[in-house]
Amino acid sequence: MAGRIPQHFIDDLLARVNIIDVLDGRVQKLKRTGKNFSGLCPFHKEKTPSFTANQEKQFYYCFGCGAGGNALGFMMEYDHLDFPQAVEELAKMAGIEVPREESQQNRQQQQQLKSLYDLLEQASQFYTQQLRSHPAREQAVKYLKSRGLSGQAAKAFDIGFAPPGWDNFLEKVGNDEKNRQLLEQAGLLIHNEERNSDYDRFRNRIMFPIRDQRGRVIAFGGRVLGDDKPKYLNSPETETFRKGRELYGLYEARKHNQKLERLLIVEGYMDVVGLAQYGIHYAVATLGTATTAQHLERVFKMVPEVIFCFDGDQAGRTAAKRALSTTLPVIKDGQEARFLFLPDGEDPDSLVRQEGTELFSKRLDEGLPLAEFFFKSHSEEMDLNSMDGRARFSSAALPMIQTMKPGILKQMMLDRVSELTGLSQDQLESVVNLHSATQAAPPSQQEPDSFVPDYYDDGDYSDPGLLPTYPQPSQQSSKPRRSDTPRSGRGTVQLSERIISLLLHFPTLARLCELPVKLDQLPENNIPLLCALIDYLKSHPRATLGTLYVDWQEDPVLSGYLMTLNGITYADPVNDIQKAEQILRDALPKLESRIDDLRLNELSKKISRSEEEKNELNQLLLKQHLNQAPNPAK
Repeated sequence: MAGRIPQHFIDDLLARVNIIDVLDGRVQKLKRTGKNFSGLCPFHKEKTPSFTANQEKQFYYCFGCGAGGNALGFMMEYDHLDFPQAVEELAKMAGIEVPREESQQNRQQQQQLKSLYDLLEQASQFYTQQLRSHPAREQAVKYLKSRGLSGQAAKAFDIGFAPPGWDNFLEKVGNDEKNRQLLEQAGLLIHNEERNSDYDRFRNRIMFPIRDQRGRVIAFGGRVLGDDKPKYLNSPETETFRKGRELYGLYEARKHNQKLERLLIVEGYMDVVGLAQYGIHYAVATLGTATTAQHLERVFKMVPEVIFCFDGDQAGRTAAKRALSTTLPVIKDGQEARFLFLPDGEDPDSLVRQEGTELFSKRLDEGLPLAEFFFKSHSEEMDLNSMDGRARFSSAALPMIQTMKPGILKQMMLDRVSELTGLSQDQLESVVNLHSATQAAPPSQQEPDSFVPDYYDDGDYSDPGLLPTYPQPSQQSSKPRRSDTPRSGRGTVQLSERIISLLLHFPTLARLCELPVKLDQLPENNIPLLCALIDYLKSHPRATLGTLYVDWQEDPVLSGYLMTLNGITYADPVNDIQKAEQILRDALPKLESRIDDLRLNELSKKISRSEEEKNELNQLLLKQHLNQAPNPAK
């Protein structure tokens, strides 16, 4: 059903649903441990339970992989649902119907999307029928057989055939103005402005339908049967299709096995289908572009391990390095990435036919782990026995490691750099700071979809007529961006983060928080978040983490803080409210003291001061003296 779900219904639903009921049956070995429940995390592999849930706060968190949220968030992560779908599922559990706030614009948008999905499905059925019955089908069948593809494999992926001719599908649908517009919006029709004519986008091609996670056809890829160019042609980006986040074969892989352990990322459609025919049902392909951060974030929510497959030549090595730089900021502890390089002249499809499933699977298991490939690729052209070589190595490797999320893997890689270069951790930190001050952001921090790497830009792939890319949440200037700046010190928690963590565990303590004026002058990353959190908790005294998550998700500004909150939630946790209150009472004056220190330093550096500034300086010095004086009561 179309329409916006009312906020009051979501609040009521979360109040009705017990998160433990949602987790029961989905989290293995779930059992009560004191006030909490613990079990094996369903989002990563583990033998010892690190997943915990609090019934009172209606919140879950995994200490192993960092997954956390409320019942809605869990349903979205576990069942790979979008927000409205998760609400629908929870409502079914509660035995209530989801109301909708209808609007004319929303109804029109939903009807437009439905028409596009119906048309794309109709196109898929048309192409599969042409492969079975069209007079020119022999050339398509011959090609598929030459690639060793069976009829069962082609049927499993609904592979079809777009016959020669300019308007086969156009005539099938009906050549009127309404249908022509819909076909063009679906990416199936091209309009020639000069001749004022329309023709089918896909002609004389093997057709591969691309499906979303719900199995709906959203686009097509076509492999030419003659000598025409381009060799591979993808649908343009449309309302249903974004090439930077979709993966060919992902729906089929999850349809075959809902509990996937790994995904193999390859280059071509035929690689995916060929591997599936030989029992490797976990291969997916990017759609004419390099793997993006969006791809990886989506994939790592489903599986703990990703294997990248590349040619063994120089172009393949270059593409692998780009994939490495895209992976580093995304991967976290509990997740694994490997890099497999194929023999010259082979692709996954040909290699699995040549050596069989068992040997090919062994190759996958022997792929280079991320850290090993990282150090191998950064050191192979440098002499680590010389000071110059170690300096070059440090300057190249450290900025990339700094893009990683805090965790054990990042620390182990820093330790390895220290071992290879002979530099201490403090010296490495100085190198990082120097690089940050003098260099632009590394390529991995730039928008990943702003270009197509050379490896893929060989004339075989084409996406003509791309629509402007719709801005993602991270691109919207109205939302605060999560800072990439490392936390102060090495592994320490900033004071603002400490206070945020306490308030997330004990929201009622917000009543104690009277923030000092000029707090925004304090150079800590999460001061705006701290202010927003205290304002929210004071205005919602009965709020839980679950209600906060839902309320903030709907706000265009506050939603940008949710990922940061998730990372801070279990930073240096405190389980006793009395202890938490004492820590908070001690921390708030420290914030004010730090602001005073900054102002004192600023005034001290001035060569000439006004009378007002002189008075302010004297007051700050006196205040500092009183704060440092011993307490006679102790």
